[in-house]
Amino acid sequence: MENPAAGKWVVGITGASGSVYGIRLIEVLLAGGVQVHLVITEAGWRVLKEEAGWAVSKRQEALEAHFGRYLSEGALRYHPVADIGASIASGSFRMDGMIIVPCSMGTLASIAHGTSDNLMTRAADVMLKEGRKLLLVPRETPLHAIHLENMLKLARLGVRIIPAMPAFYYRPQTMRDMIDFMVGKVLDNMPFEHDLYRRWGDEQDGP
Repeated sequence: MENPAAGKWVVGITGASGSVYGIRLIEVLLAGGVQVHLVITEAGWRVLKEEAGWAVSKRQEALEAHFGRYLSEGALRYHPVADIGASIASGSFRMDGMIIVPCSMGTLASIAHGTSDNLMTRAADVMLKEGRKLLLVPRETPLHAIHLENMLKLARLGVRIIPAMPAFYYRPQTMRDMIDFMVGKVLDNMPFEHDLYRRWGDEQDGP
């Protein structure tokens, strides 16, 4: 499928619950011809182990087990979170945008306050200063006032806040259906053509 968003995107995975969203998003983007620059925080690696069963003691091997062909072809490029000198840390490196999914409240707060202390937050800061797209998928509940104030601050700067809130009007039957709905909402905001979920009004009478 030809996609208007096919280009270069950064995908970040943090330590919030919901690593499956990030994995699925990467799969769809790579299949659609997007070059993905991947950053995973230390806590993100921990969650990948706990939620997705990744053998993260050998990180390169874990990535190759899931995305081997794309790594060898250069479609997927992994950057350690401590590599503050990576290409995506510079505004001169042309990118279409960045998606952090899931986005922890700690990472969101760092972005909101301009604390670029690792590659994840520096890359997000680059998106803001260069006027590029930045999409955050926060996954936390309940939310307190600081969480909400930080999201409002970023939303006013043009950041797309896409909370991990699966819908049920399309009657999901499996966990994969619910994951695909959220990934589809992210793709809609790139925008990126997809058919991951049935849209409202498509062959139905109501919820």
